[in-house]
Amino acid sequence: MTSGMKTPIRSALRRTMAALGALGTASMIVGCAAPTPPAATPALPFDQAVAQASESLVDQARKLPPFFLNFGKHGIVIDPMLDASSGQQTATTQRLEQRVAQRVGDGRLNAEMLPFRQTSLARATYLLTGTLTRAQEVPQRSGGALLLNLALTELKSGTVVAQSKATIRDEGLDRTPARYYADSPVMVRDRVIEGYIATTAAAVGTPADAEYLKRINVATVIDEATGLYNAEQYPESLARYDAARAGEGGEQLRVLNGLYLTYARLGRTADADDAFAKMVAYGIANNQLRVKFLFNPGTTVFWSDPKVSGPYAMWLRQIAKESATAKACMSVVGHTSRTGTEPVNDALSLQRAGFIRQRLVNENASLGERSQALGRGWRENIIGSGTDDAVDALDRRVEFRVVPCAS
Repeated sequence: MTSGMKTPIRSALRRTMAALGALGTASMIVGCAAPTPPAATPALPFDQAVAQASESLVDQARKLPPFFLNFGKHGIVIDPMLDASSGQQTATTQRLEQRVAQRVGDGRLNAEMLPFRQTSLARATYLLTGTLTRAQEVPQRSGGALLLNLALTELKSGTVVAQSKATIRDEGLDRTPARYYADSPVMVRDRVIEGYIATTAAAVGTPADAEYLKRINVATVIDEATGLYNAEQYPESLARYDAARAGEGGEQLRVLNGLYLTYARLGRTADADDAFAKMVAYGIANNQLRVKFLFNPGTTVFWSDPKVSGPYAMWLRQIAKESATAKACMSVVGHTSRTGTEPVNDALSLQRAGFIRQRLVNENASLGERSQALGRGWRENIIGSGTDDAVDALDRRVEFRVVPCAS
């Protein structure tokens, strides 16, 4: 070997060893290789915004040593993407997930996209999450916009190693919830879902939410059960929800809700009542009980279709029972959709909250001294579409908020 060749070879070796050194810890991976993602751009059409965010995520990932040095194929699992405002999967989040998976798994990262299952987690290096959130600074009357967040988390270290954003015009997007969420009597956004949302918006180099990651294994079983429910395979869905609840971290709102729904679909009324009671107890303990009571327009009369309002008497009975057992003091808070004037909606939401409170007091008189009715109109809308259909059903809800008892 000539002396003229030694210098470039040594330089190459030094560069390689420096890159290898960056693999020592996740913090070094992020610090050496992953740039700060660009700021969100003006609102774009759906496909263009998804392409922009996906490309940014791929560009950041390609600079990470495992990809930069071509250390073989790395598995990536996608935890189903969510509407962050509601915690639901919708037609649009499912479309988002498909588009992102296509772009991230197109070969440039030498990555294998794996199904979100327990067996895949053992093989996967990275976890991909994504959310859509209504951009509050863009008025609904102007068409509205959604903020897209994507994040890539290294599973071993629990560190977010790439993150990207984009803003999507809300033009013709189908925000209809998937069957499980449309059928759910409660809003299932609990501490675990909030951890998913926080992880997806986290800055590069920061840890993913610990509570969320701790339950990632059981999340795969919940996803399988929910998929079976959406496909109307109720006995199989029930078996997977039972398995999820028996697993570590399985006592969570999505599981209890799934058990209630599948029992109800299978005609197991007593089991459904018991599952709903457990869901109420969980909600009261965590101060997160948001129930979808639908009323006939402009009234305090429950929705006329018994397929919708038929279970309401049981719901109220269980809410009263569990509240009394817990000796909880609470505010019964009514909400309306955006349709109509603000004064009318304020009055209507208060009337509906008062109606629900009185029904609870009728079930258990002790709740009379420990509850109050409040109305919020449409000021705390979660969806905000004003469509008065399945899309914004969560806006027409009654919340039960645990408050300190008067001395």
